[in-house]
Amino acid sequence: MGRPDLSRRQLLTAAGGLGVAASFGFAALGTGADALASGADTRVRYWNLFSGGDGANMIAMLDAFRKAHPDIDVKDSTLQWGNPFYTKLAMAAAGNRAPDLGVMHMGRVTGFSPGRLLDPWDLDLLAKYGIHEQDYNPALWKRGVIDGKLYALPLDIHVQLCFYRKDVLGKAGLLGDDGRMVPVTSTDEWFDVLKKAKAAQKKGLQTIGLWTNDQNFQWWFFVAFYTQLGGRWFNADNTEVLFDPDKATQVLEFLRRHVTDGYVIPGAPTGEQFINGAPFTWEGNWSVPVFSGAKLDYGATPLPPVFGRQATHAESHAFVLPHQAGRGGATNEGAHRLAAYVVTHALQWAAGGHIPAYTPTLSTAAYRKLTPQNEYVSAMDHQATEPKVWFAGSTGVLAQDLGPVVVSSTMGSAKPASVAQTMKKHLTKLLASKNPMDGRTAAQGGAVA
Repeated sequence: MGRPDLSRRQLLTAAGGLGVAASFGFAALGTGADALASGADTRVRYWNLFSGGDGANMIAMLDAFRKAHPDIDVKDSTLQWGNPFYTKLAMAAAGNRAPDLGVMHMGRVTGFSPGRLLDPWDLDLLAKYGIHEQDYNPALWKRGVIDGKLYALPLDIHVQLCFYRKDVLGKAGLLGDDGRMVPVTSTDEWFDVLKKAKAAQKKGLQTIGLWTNDQNFQWWFFVAFYTQLGGRWFNADNTEVLFDPDKATQVLEFLRRHVTDGYVIPGAPTGEQFINGAPFTWEGNWSVPVFSGAKLDYGATPLPPVFGRQATHAESHAFVLPHQAGRGGATNEGAHRLAAYVVTHALQWAAGGHIPAYTPTLSTAAYRKLTPQNEYVSAMDHQATEPKVWFAGSTGVLAQDLGPVVVSSTMGSAKPASVAQTMKKHLTKLLASKNPMDGRTAAQGGAVA
């Protein structure tokens, strides 16, 4: 997907990460040896989509696992992020050529035909290696459960954050005694903060980076603030659209006001402007290594609760078991063991900005010392997620369909009230459409859920 600035993956690579390119064939490029490692009697083939800084952290975690478990040879392969990854994983599972372990965004799991393209986790095996439901945020664990079975084992949550420059906010009188940004609880308070920050900032810079013409970020921001308003999407059994155009209009007008009031320079490179002194930018937590690497005096908090309720957009990386006709035995146990190890040793993963899903990690002294991670860890308890439908999930059909519509409002080419009605029409059409992965073959073309 295009970006007006550095892409997420480019940002991570710029931070000193490690990227691995991937082909579109079944034989993915991996770091594991073709033969079983010396002394290993079990091989686990593992596909992931982590490049950049994510990839470097994951490789470090895999190397630690290899050292601790020399009897298991991990053959890991890093594939192209986004729809190409999901298309390839679906084809592999449908053709009975799937890896033993994979990674998915949690929002994609519902559409990935659990039971046909994904196998459920063995809870007894997970318990054997230290994974228990009570060690997870209840809402996060529930997202991975389909028809009473666990199909996605959460590794993290990654959230949209409000990054702020402490040096600028200090001059504007916007830091509390704790050195953090003053709390905001309404739209009026938020725009007052922006006004004061603008008066204290360098000339020639925008006040806040908002990715105004990026369909993914604008969609993520919309989901967050629509959730803050208590907005609903569908009824419990996903047969009726409950989308509220009035609440949607409030959100769209709020996003648009950042442009009309002159706090945003549309198309400006958000990360670069922040590094150069812009007071604020709204970015994913994966930007933490970039801003920390630039030696900035900054903080990061969940998106401000301007509509009176805490909620910030969140997605999750999760481990999955791509369908194998003969799944079982030592290889399957090895996949469970590997996933459990990474989940329970996720401090390395937290260094990249992600919030570990395994809650005992969050209470460790080492995690509590991480900054700014310790400032936004509360996002775990107020996640704004997309609805649990087949067309949702990271870069999924829902974001591709509604993201550009939100952009049209933020950028001023369409009026918020009209856009809100258009969004409801899109949701009605999507709810009535068929999941392309419900058939006997994997999704074709770009229609990947």
